[in-house]
Amino acid sequence: MRRIRETLRLHLQAGLSYGEVARALKIAKSSAGKYVLLARVAGVDWGVAQTLTDDELEARLFRPAVPRSSHQLAPDFALVHQELKRAGVTLQLLWEEYARDNALAYKYTSFCIKYRAFAQSLKRSMRQAHVAGEKLFVDYSGDTVPLIDASTGEITAAQIFVATLGASNYTYACATARQTTADWIGAQVRALEFFGGTPRLIVPDQTRALIKYPDSYDPEPNRTYEEFAEHYGCALLAARPGHPRDKPKVEGSVLLVQRWILARLRNRRFFSLAELNQAIAALLVDLNQRAFKKLPGCRASAFKELDAPALKPLPAARFEISRWKSAKVNIDYHVEFDAHYYSVPHRLVGTTVELRVTESLVEAFQANQRVACHALSHKRGAHTTTPEHMPASHRAHLEWTPLKLIDWGRRVGVSTAAVVTWQLEHRPHPEQGYRACLGLKRLAREYTPARLEAACARALAIRSPSFRSVASILKSGLDRQHSLLPATTAALPEHENVRGPDYYH
Repeated sequence: MRRIRETLRLHLQAGLSYGEVARALKIAKSSAGKYVLLARVAGVDWGVAQTLTDDELEARLFRPAVPRSSHQLAPDFALVHQELKRAGVTLQLLWEEYARDNALAYKYTSFCIKYRAFAQSLKRSMRQAHVAGEKLFVDYSGDTVPLIDASTGEITAAQIFVATLGASNYTYACATARQTTADWIGAQVRALEFFGGTPRLIVPDQTRALIKYPDSYDPEPNRTYEEFAEHYGCALLAARPGHPRDKPKVEGSVLLVQRWILARLRNRRFFSLAELNQAIAALLVDLNQRAFKKLPGCRASAFKELDAPALKPLPAARFEISRWKSAKVNIDYHVEFDAHYYSVPHRLVGTTVELRVTESLVEAFQANQRVACHALSHKRGAHTTTPEHMPASHRAHLEWTPLKLIDWGRRVGVSTAAVVTWQLEHRPHPEQGYRACLGLKRLAREYTPARLEAACARALAIRSPSFRSVASILKSGLDRQHSLLPATTAALPEHENVRGPDYYH
């Protein structure tokens, strides 16, 4: 269902053709058309799809097949071939026009198969052209710029990011500290803000920072990069490894940036990225205003005429880089991230949710729906609990309740029951003590109930009935000692000043 959702987003929201969607998602063009056709028949647009769960979307799209008619009236495929050369005309549109009020029309799949068979019989050649607002090519320059730490004198190499629009060659460049995922995506965010809009496709390298599984035929972007593309309503089309001709525009722009910007800065000293980026921005204006040698105008004028009107507007909010992590919901309806515990609805106990973590928020998703949102906390071992996530009277869990845990402790021994009770009474909510009680159950399995009872007795004696104390006592073997103080076994020496027991009679 994830690929179906992505197909609907790229076609219905981003406006990509079926061929472009197929190349971006590495699926058959016919599959892309099929998914969109099913959505259109079901009356599901992108706005509706976002409100549906995976099961609801599947039920809406995949309905029982309609029996085909026994005879079909073939269209004029020569006319179809000519019409496809017009801007914006697709096979989907031509099929809908052909099938309208035509009871003997081919189904869409048969229509496409027969058209492709007709097209393959024709000898034709095609020259690739860059459409306005279609592609943004991005890459890093091999050359770097030294950065000097003013306090220590340490020198580091700043990386130079370059982005170029295909139709106008309008170029953006900036410096980043490294080439991490955050650097790559942050530089692309600034590039889109520099251009003032978003293209339909972004063509990056297959770097590990962006591509989870590099491959010449089926590269898979990582989750953060996919989220970035979805936020800006564009598709990703990674260049093949070792094929610089897949992104010749940015390869040429990298050379221009090296010659017209970095070469001019070779004798300057920079002490911060901000200072370096100010110098690059000033020279970037001159680079984009330099006249073409064989074409009229310059990059800036070509951008205003070609790419600027074709770019889609930027979203209202800037993209915030996030991390994703799977987490299982414990019986206390909390999930753990960096040793802090965040609540989710108690009905999700035992399931696995996806955590999306930004610089300020932790969000939990289940079946593509957000179920919880908390402010990010760096307090280790603490809990962030939303009252709405808690069960009524703290007894919504079917398997574990405070009473059942205390009963289990009593079956082990009086000291164990006391430690369990302490865990439940010294928390803001009893359920937050469940995790420690489950830890005690694990210790009983690992060390035997008798040793656990002895360890709990010792923990109570030293007034530290926490799970960590009990575990430490068992690990060090202190539970096997019968007294907190070592017994004195040496006999007292005989001496005339030593009084015996008869002295007190």
